[in-house]
Amino acid sequence: MPDEPKTLDPAARPATTAGDSPAPDRDRPAGTAPRDTEATTATQATPTDAPAAPAVPVHRRFLVPVVLGLVLAALNLRPAITSLGALLEEVSEGLHMSGSVAGVLTSVPPLCFAVFGITAPRLARRFGPAAVVCAGMAAIFAGLVLRPLAGGTAAFLAASALALMGIAVSNVLMPVIVKRYFPDRVGTMTGLYSMALALGTSVAAAATVPMTDALGGDWRLGLGVWAVLAALAVLPWLPLLRDRDGGRAGASRTDNGASRTGAGASRTDTGASHTRAGSPRMDTGAPRTEAKAPAQAAAPRVTRSRTAWALGAFFGLQATGAYITMGWMPQIFRDAGVPASTAGVLLAVTMVMGVPLAFVIPRLATRMKTQGPIVVALALCGLGGYTGLFLAPAAGAWIWAVLLGVSNCAFPLALTMIGLRSRTGAGVVRLSAFAQSVGYLISIPGPLLVGVLYQHSGGWGLPIALMGGLMVPQMIVGILAGRDRTVEDEC
Repeated sequence: MPDEPKTLDPAARPATTAGDSPAPDRDRPAGTAPRDTEATTATQATPTDAPAAPAVPVHRRFLVPVVLGLVLAALNLRPAITSLGALLEEVSEGLHMSGSVAGVLTSVPPLCFAVFGITAPRLARRFGPAAVVCAGMAAIFAGLVLRPLAGGTAAFLAASALALMGIAVSNVLMPVIVKRYFPDRVGTMTGLYSMALALGTSVAAAATVPMTDALGGDWRLGLGVWAVLAALAVLPWLPLLRDRDGGRAGASRTDNGASRTGAGASRTDTGASHTRAGSPRMDTGAPRTEAKAPAQAAAPRVTRSRTAWALGAFFGLQATGAYITMGWMPQIFRDAGVPASTAGVLLAVTMVMGVPLAFVIPRLATRMKTQGPIVVALALCGLGGYTGLFLAPAAGAWIWAVLLGVSNCAFPLALTMIGLRSRTGAGVVRLSAFAQSVGYLISIPGPLLVGVLYQHSGGWGLPIALMGGLMVPQMIVGILAGRDRTVEDEC
């Protein structure tokens, strides 16, 4: 990972575009540091934490591979899951799974995301985030190749876990990559890869059944074909494997990671002046002695932050709804009399709603001081969709699919709030790993419980009531997570 930027002069921050500018801090108390949700403010990182890169433009030679890598990686973060949801009935019959075992299968994604996602910061510190994402894409490819070859449930689960391991570490590091390479375009770049993620999700849901039919009706081929997309996603990250300084234009690494204009000359870091080694550094105009630097440099202990816990709970509840939807919604429609191919298209409609909204919502969220109103609007759409599924699943299928698709856009909102709730690169790394790991742990029981309720109740009434009921606590913790504060302030 690159070295943490030294203190930044607020006047020297890179300018943001109108589309990416956060709301001004009109109510900021006197004497407090201004919030900057799009540019990385700086603290000095300890050796054990992932530092942030200087907030300067990404070097031109890294621009294309980073943007292309983000888009292709995002396209691969859900097809392993939604392609299985579209063929869950065929896979269950082919591997002789019961409803409860199929519920376990739909719970594997959040379990893997929670277990493997927590390792992402440590791996990123050692190898660099780009290298870890590259390895993650390779793991997705290997898992998708091996999964169709499985002869039993255990082997199928193991191959799925390999692919999901790659998805897990990439999930955590995508906000880190954005904050590192595009510190002044967090909203725009988060919207871009969230849009690509939604596109990959919806295409896999819609195209898996037709492709399976075109390939002779073999579900193994229908699942395995998505390995081709994963193989393509590895390529853009290869030029970035040796990029340990964030690809910053004009940056030259020294033993302490600082850019120097000449021997003994003053160091410059995104416009912030530093005096020679051993002299006091300036922190937004306030002197800081070397004795105080280690205490101020430490990354936030996010477990002490109420906002971090609220964000983790919000992430977990929205993930619960998303994985229940991806794993079970086609089956809900099929049991209501909707043809299998149409059920897959309905899931695709739900997922494709995230394509435009995943680009709009992050940009809107960065302009608002609090994101609570967006949280409430998305939750109300979810309540409407689940109510429709409960009362008339087939008659209003397209309406319910659209409403649930809007509700599922809580995911890009949660990713955006991870960037907004921390001021530093090190804080984003920790908050991203914490919120996603805690969130995915929370989401594990949901798909499994839906499978158990479905098998033992003989219908979808109780499972759908559970899904709708979860919208209420999601709304509450989302409002708490969307308050105008950062984990550094709380810690």
